[in-house]
Amino acid sequence: MTEPHTSIVFWILSVVIVVSGFMVVTLKNIFHSALFLILCLFSVAGIFILLDAEFLAAAQVLIYVGAVAILMIFAIMLTSNLASKKIRQSNENVLVSFFVCLLLGAGVPWLIWLTNRQLTQTTDGGGIISLWGQTKGTLPVDNVATLGKYLMTDYMLPFEVVSVLLLAAMIGAIVLARKERS
Repeated sequence: MTEPHTSIVFWILSVVIVVSGFMVVTLKNIFHSALFLILCLFSVAGIFILLDAEFLAAAQVLIYVGAVAILMIFAIMLTSNLASKKIRQSNENVLVSFFVCLLLGAGVPWLIWLTNRQLTQTTDGGGIISLWGQTKGTLPVDNVATLGKYLMTDYMLPFEVVSVLLLAAMIGAIVLARKERS
């Protein structure tokens, strides 16, 4: 991310993420909130591409946009009462939400400052020791193929657990939608 056009794309995606995230939590219409959530998730996938994490970008689009967000839209469309303008959709915990956001807003810059401070202090040779004590090496050239190999060998159980979890979420949404109709 050192080229100038990459920085411009990063800032554009960051603004889209913040604005769409704000729209997700503030819009009254839940269907419009779901659409802004999809935009937010696509923008996060763009950030992953800028960081040379193509696999994470593909997983972000396939799982979160393709499965979870579309499933949410189907659930909203199947439950006609949720999208009705007659229903008052508001959050009763505005004050708690404000303080949590304030804490998060103060905590994230502090973590960024702490990470940058530690990265500048612990650079040794070609590797950088991260905040959690792991040495960062160079990425493999074919990181997508390497990740695919690990998912099918060493990390096959967590990969299958995630797939079963997504299947359970889909079945649960179908069951909830069928109850609402009848």
